[in-house]
Order: sequence, then structure tokens, then C-alpha cells
Amino acid sequence: MITRKSNFEIKRMRKAGEITARILSRVAQQIEPGITTQELDDLAEAAAREFDVKPAFKGYQGFPASICVSVNDQVVHGIPGSRRLEKGDIVGLDFGVVYQGYYGDAALTVAVGEISPEHRKLLKITQEALWKGLAQARAGNRVSHVSRAIQEYVEKNGFAVVRDFVGHGIGQAMHEEPQVPNFVDPYRLGFDPVLKPGMTLAIEPMVNAGTAQVKIDRKDRWTVRTVDGSYSAHFEHTVLVTEGEPEVLTKVTESAGEIGGLIQW
Repeated sequence: MITRKSNFEIKRMRKAGEITARILSRVAQQIEPGITTQELDDLAEAAAREFDVKPAFKGYQGFPASICVSVNDQVVHGIPGSRRLEKGDIVGLDFGVVYQGYYGDAALTVAVGEISPEHRKLLKITQEALWKGLAQARAGNRVSHVSRAIQEYVEKNGFAVVRDFVGHGIGQAMHEEPQVPNFVDPYRLGFDPVLKPGMTLAIEPMVNAGTAQVKIDRKDRWTVRTVDGSYSAHFEHTVLVTEGEPEVLTKVTESAGEIGGLIQW
């Protein structure tokens, strides 16, 4: 069932989104060569305590950390550990919080020092594809308007959209209906809901430099990787469908400077 949020709920989701964005931006700005992915998780968890919120991912379906840190060919759900970041890496950070029973969820991908022109383009196109999708999250459109905008932009620029993982509704649960694919699925067009004011969605393109195919790491059974070893980028915002322009709930509301060479996250 797709839920439409009341004004009471929207106020709490705005706050959850704001805190999510502040913490994620703070962690992203600490990325530099030599830092470990565990140290990034420690930063996220400490910030969650500071804001008096619960990290949304820790313990969720057994996930062992507060933030997902996915490096290079890791698409999503990377588990923090002893790995030290190196110049030329790209690092996906996916984070959420629970504030008074409501979830915020966002992600961005950050460059570690100088990266190749191809990988710089991968980050740029994925970030721009997110905003293409967000622009379609308006009352009267269907979910497929969001999906098509993302897919067409990504593929026009020579990259591949991951099919195995998609965006989702969000609210009192991390994952609510409807699913929000980053591609137009002809088998799902029979279930293509009309977007209505009060719906809240987590839109999150995952884009690979090579094939769209991915696999789950057999060792930790969480980390998703590209099957061909190509690099992958991930950007996400939580958005509210309104009577007018979509309202991005996880957009940074204060200047955070340049993050990984990208702006406007």
C-alpha cells in the first residue's frame, strides 16, 4: 500500500532528511587518502548520537554498520572495515536516520584526490541523473516518468543503470511502496502508480561504467559489486511530492563547500 503523509508526518520527515544530509555531508568532507572505511562509520555513528537520532541501517536486516561505504567496483551495501582509501578511489556513502519514528535516506559518491576523466564523468552523470529523476517527482506524473528520465540520461552518456536494486517509498519504514526503478521495466508497467501530493520517495540511481550486471559478495553476503570490475556511482535523495515543485528533503541547507569535486548534492 502506498501511503500519503500528513502534515504532521511531513514535518518529521523534513527533520529526518535534514539531519541525514548534515551527517552525510560531514562524513563526506572527511574523506582523504589514508582514512579507513571504519573511521567513516565511526564518524557517522558519533554524529547520530550528537543529533540524538538512530542510524537507520545499523541492524536493519542484519546490516552490521551505521553507514554503507562502497569503494570503486562496489555498487552499494559495502561494509566498513580496515580498508584505507587511496588516491584515485571513488567512495559511495549511503546513510539514513530515524527521527521520531520517521526515516531519512540519502547517498553520494566522492572522489579521493584526483580520479580519471572517465570516473569523474561517471560521478557527474550519476549526480545529474538523480536530479533529472527528482524533477519528474511531481503530482500527476507516474513512477515511470522518474525511471525514464534517469535511464535515458545515463544511457545517452554511455553508462549503464543497475537493474537489480531500485529506489523506494519511505516514511515510517525504510522501504515502502512503491518501488522506484531507475529504468523503465516493461513487465511493471501494469503497476505504474500516479504520483500524488504527500508521497515520499527515495530516488537513487546506481550507475556503472561498464555492464549493468552486478553480484553479491560471497564472503560478507552484503556488498554488491559490478561483475566486470568496472567502477560504480550512487546518488540518492529523499523527496516529497507536493502540489507544485518536488521538495527534496535531504538537500543540504547550508553551504558544505565542494564535496569530492562535486557541488549541488
